Amino acid sequence: MVAIPRGRDELLGALAESYDRLAADLARVPASRAREASLPGHRAGARMSPADLVAYLVGWSELVLSWHADRRAGIEPDLPAQGYSWNELGELAQKFYADHAEDSWPDLLGGFAAAKDHIVALVDGLDDTELYGAPWYRTYTAGRMIQLNTVSPWRNARGRLRAWLRENDL
Repeated sequence: MVAIPRGRDELLGALAESYDRLAADLARVPASRAREASLPGHRAGARMSPADLVAYLVGWSELVLSWHADRRAGIEPDLPAQGYSWNELGELAQKFYADHAEDSWPDLLGGFAAAKDHIVALVDGLDDTELYGAPWYRTYTAGRMIQLNTVSPWRNARGRLRAWLRENDL
């Protein structure tokens, strides 16, 4: 596994590998426990459910896609999201949880798979120069921003989820 992808093919490989590993662990979560708020949350002292964790990942993936859609439309994206600054990510996580609070476990998993597919299509449509040739946001390239907001949280989520699965003998 490449720690930090340096090209399009490495980024696509990291997306596939991190998603596949996480999806396999998510498949082990019983639907009856998907809304159980027993995982450490994205804010100090907060708890979240496996469903909230997936909602968070879907939310971030959708943000990445919206940033690129804005840029294609000639609009400078409001990062991380309109109305949120980088020091308000805990509040943004709560918004993602609320956005998907009524989604069933299968729908959340399907939404995550679809978000991953859209991210892969985005990366597939860019070349190494577009992804890594120049800063895209501050000093970060587009490829690095995609990796930081998809692959990295997917890997982090997998660690959280695997610990939860072990603690719950699942």
